[in-house]
Amino acid sequence: MTNTPSQASSVQMLEVSPEFAGQRIDNFLRNQLKGVPKTLIYRILRKGEVRVNKGRIKPEYKLQAGDLVRVPPLRLAERDEPAPLAQGLLERLEAAIVYEDKALIVLNKPAGIAVHGGSGLSYGVIEALRQLRPDAKELELVHRLDRDTSGLLMVAKKRSMLRHLHQELRGDGVDKHYMALVRGRWETGKKQVNAPLLKNTLRSGERMVEVTDEGKEALTLFRVLRRFGDFATLVEARPVTGRTHQIRVHARHAGHAIAGDSKYGDEDFSREIRELGGKRLFLHAYGLKVPLPDGGELNLEAPVDEVWSQTLGKLVE
Repeated sequence: MTNTPSQASSVQMLEVSPEFAGQRIDNFLRNQLKGVPKTLIYRILRKGEVRVNKGRIKPEYKLQAGDLVRVPPLRLAERDEPAPLAQGLLERLEAAIVYEDKALIVLNKPAGIAVHGGSGLSYGVIEALRQLRPDAKELELVHRLDRDTSGLLMVAKKRSMLRHLHQELRGDGVDKHYMALVRGRWETGKKQVNAPLLKNTLRSGERMVEVTDEGKEALTLFRVLRRFGDFATLVEARPVTGRTHQIRVHARHAGHAIAGDSKYGDEDFSREIRELGGKRLFLHAYGLKVPLPDGGELNLEAPVDEVWSQTLGKLVE
């Protein structure tokens, strides 16, 4: 891609190179215009101020190699570089990387850290990784984890890997395994929850998901890993579909809310777990099986944190 040098107040002309073919214009601009708020990007798209090959386009337009994108003057008090993040956070995420090659990073995301900035957050995992890997110009999240969920998160360093993994995620190529500590005694015979999910966005911008016949098909496979009497059960959850908050809502629908879930959980159960020191959401993406473009396969497992292990150590089986 070539970028006509310009000041913030000048028109920019961006030529789309082959590796960006197929990407939506809004995502392309969010990646190229570092530091520009998403709201501004969508505003100039809505107003038709962004032109592709001299014509107006919609935010969902998919780019083709050779397209010439005209970006209007952006009158911002921009800095050349994003504000540096706290060194402690950068070191924590660097230490969390469990796999890295020329095209892919996989890290064991700590609970409490968002995957990207927005909704009042100035940074997330992706912003931190862009500071840790400044030479990786095409860093993009492959998928997402909720802010309070810990575990394996994939970040592509190349567009070719991003396209490959998105294709695998749309099929059944990627196998994700989660662990969850849930309320009550989960019966061994209950091996799946098949319940359609509908996502709603509240006025506050908060996303809520409910089980309803009007929702999209959603299937999660469950397996009992360990029981703590009738009080709690450690289960494995494998989402066959990839709906927002799927495991959390399906667990509640089955009558076994996840510990520490402030949105879909059971407050009495979560309070008892907190009193044992468990001040977190007990949902962890521990296992990942990923087919690689060269025909190989990546198999990874990520350990839980000390809060998780010490809390479970205080429960009585």
